[in-house]
Amino acid sequence: MSQGVRRAGAGGAAAAVQLLVTLSFLRSVVEAQVTGVLDDCLCDIDSIDNFNTYKIFPKIKKLQERDYFRYYKVNLKRPCPFWAEDGHCSIKDCHVEPCPESKIPVGIKAGHSNKYLKMANSTKELEDCEQANKLGAINSTLSNQSKEAFIDWARYDDSRDHFCELDDERSPAAQYVDLLLNPERYTGYKGTSAWRVWNSIYEENCFKPRSVYRPLNPLAPSRGEDDGESFYTWLEGLCLEKRVFYKLISGLHASINLHLCANYLLEETWGKPSWGPNIKEFKRRFDPVETKGEGPRRLKNLYFLYLIELRALSKVAPYFERSIVDLYTGNAEEDADTKTLLLNIFQDTKSFPMHFDEKSMFAGDKKGAKSLKEEFRLHFKNISRIMDCVGCDKCRLWGKLQTQGLGTALKILFSEKEIQKLPENSPSKGFQLTRQEIVALLNAFGRLSTSIRDLQNFKVLLQHSR
Repeated sequence: MSQGVRRAGAGGAAAAVQLLVTLSFLRSVVEAQVTGVLDDCLCDIDSIDNFNTYKIFPKIKKLQERDYFRYYKVNLKRPCPFWAEDGHCSIKDCHVEPCPESKIPVGIKAGHSNKYLKMANSTKELEDCEQANKLGAINSTLSNQSKEAFIDWARYDDSRDHFCELDDERSPAAQYVDLLLNPERYTGYKGTSAWRVWNSIYEENCFKPRSVYRPLNPLAPSRGEDDGESFYTWLEGLCLEKRVFYKLISGLHASINLHLCANYLLEETWGKPSWGPNIKEFKRRFDPVETKGEGPRRLKNLYFLYLIELRALSKVAPYFERSIVDLYTGNAEEDADTKTLLLNIFQDTKSFPMHFDEKSMFAGDKKGAKSLKEEFRLHFKNISRIMDCVGCDKCRLWGKLQTQGLGTALKILFSEKEIQKLPENSPSKGFQLTRQEIVALLNAFGRLSTSIRDLQNFKVLLQHSR
């Protein structure tokens, strides 16, 4: 064997060893850094993992498949209120395709349906919608006759308590979307349009001065070995409420990125797509080396967001435990089963021993606390409006749903007194939820539960790739 061949062989072996070391290092670093007790609360990540895996995930996944929770009314045609739109994404998996009206539950289409009262309507058993697009493009249309289906669900005005800009459910542009036929996954939507949305969210709505640069921000000047430490020094100097706000947004961003990594278009053969986890994409977004330590911080914020929404579910349970509240679709037997499953999930959320204490927020002097809470609410409401600037319809759908779900969770957390005063047998003027808010709340939490499950799967995949 020549010296050159021996060197080449040695180089190849060294590269192979280096690859194994890198994969092993990545797995161990991810596990080492995404563990322990979370900041600003007294809960550890391992407890959340176990609770989610064995109690929450199987039930919330089943709940999302029920008719009441699979149809979400949304307006995907609202113009961006902040800048001229770049035009909608032309990628086929971003497009909207119709779902036949005949497949929507009669109870959802009926103009006299009411979310509080039991109805005597008889309905045919729901058949599954046929997949309208092989890549799962959005299925969303109904006839004009169905546009007024849930007007009575939207006839109240508690806008002072809303953390989100709600779509007008009575608008002709608002459409029902079957969430099961439109899973959140990688669509190929990226570039300037997508970057501008998230940049606007972070730079203009997270209480951050222009002089402080987020880690990995491509517009940030070169800071040598800083690696974002100046940003986190600034963040830790904020009051609890503003730190929480940033962590919620960062956690939501991390959750969405995890969904894209876990449901990636791996290949397409003869028009048949293959979706699955993409380890390379996961590393690009969360690897502590490639992200200079930022990835694990983002994943910890995902857990923090999970705790916030978990707490909201435990607090809102009394609202749904009242006999007057029905999850109405027109199928009495399924509606009863759905409510039983939902109440079972609420019991699980109340059993969690390490909840976030929302009473620690806005706890200063009344005037200052009220002003800060209003600032907090308006900043988040502005973020919900930015979702109308997303150029990909499917991305916009899931962005709006998850933002509204978090906004509903915040509304719940800061309405404890109103929830405690709910009458048993009549609607309350002090606190109400629309069906749109209910569907968003549970589906948004379902996405977080799925994200944590996906993260566990990626850890296993990284271990097997050693």
